[in-house]
Amino acid sequence: MNASRRFVALVRKEGTQALRDPSTLLIAGVLPFILLFLFGYGVSLDSTHTRLAVVVEAPSPLTDDLLASFTASSYFDVTTGRDRRAYEGELVAGRVRGIVVVPQTFTADVAAGRGGTVQMIVDGTDPNTASLVQAYTEGAIANWQGMRATERGSDATQPINLVPRYWYNAELTSRNFLVPGSIAIVMTLVGTLLTSLVLAREWERGTMEAIMATPVTAFEMLAGKVLPYFVLGLVAMTVCVVLAVGLFGVPFRGSVVALYALSAAFLLPALGQGLLISAVTKNQFLASQLALLSAFLPAFLLSGFIFEIQSMPQPIRWLTYLVPARYLIPSLQTVFLAGDIWPMFGRAIAMLLLFGALFLGLAARATKKRID
Repeated sequence: MNASRRFVALVRKEGTQALRDPSTLLIAGVLPFILLFLFGYGVSLDSTHTRLAVVVEAPSPLTDDLLASFTASSYFDVTTGRDRRAYEGELVAGRVRGIVVVPQTFTADVAAGRGGTVQMIVDGTDPNTASLVQAYTEGAIANWQGMRATERGSDATQPINLVPRYWYNAELTSRNFLVPGSIAIVMTLVGTLLTSLVLAREWERGTMEAIMATPVTAFEMLAGKVLPYFVLGLVAMTVCVVLAVGLFGVPFRGSVVALYALSAAFLLPALGQGLLISAVTKNQFLASQLALLSAFLPAFLLSGFIFEIQSMPQPIRWLTYLVPARYLIPSLQTVFLAGDIWPMFGRAIAMLLLFGALFLGLAARATKKRID
């Protein structure tokens, strides 16, 4: 009887302690819900609502029918024009994922029984999306041919030759897409996860009281905590770039200046977020879990690193604008595969600096030189 009472008491004590521990509730209650919500609702390997530009150089009733096949597809959000050059900048900036060009000779070729040729220009930096865009384009053309054959009462269809052209990653090598994106994930771990422990470590070791007794201001303390990890993050990025180019053979077509400007701008919100977590939690284990939940998972799932943002539901797409890695990863991929596109980099750096100022300001506000 005494043994059973002791066992029940131990179970009750452990259950009460688990319920009172915020980290236990976070891991067992919040994390599974968030993961299931993201994987079940927010992320998808399919490519839907892909932004596509269709250029019809010589409109005719025949090309209007072909264009209708693209606009009716649920896989595309179509914009139309007459000149391919008007959309090349949009493709470089990532605002469209592909350009379909229907040439001037298309109507005459089809009318003469020679079939026709359609050119497709796709951003090859994301091989999965590029392959899907090609497959969906072929499907839209095949659907148009089938409807046209039905209207004419004939099973014979003239072949339409789709000529694909992949920019920046002609071989559609997935490594060239994944390795630059993984550098952002590494910097997220170094910046946010490690700095989320620095102030919490001081509280747990009891050394924070000694620091508070010194003339050091809260700003000086935070700056002293941030600077070593800022340098460490740049060193980790440099090592990753050397390995990416030297070991994995990823092309590097941009400049070192752009690479370090983007990386330095990204480290500011990463470090600021880690410091904010550390200042609020004052517990290393809880801080590390919050850092993984609020920084690593969004950077991995909601930044476009693995999953196409345009394929996500609209509420999730709005949420991605709050993820700093969303602005870094496309820019890093552009630096490696396309080169320097400073208008794109400037917008990304401005957003990252804004996030950095916000997180560092909140961290400074949460760090007070007094014991509550």
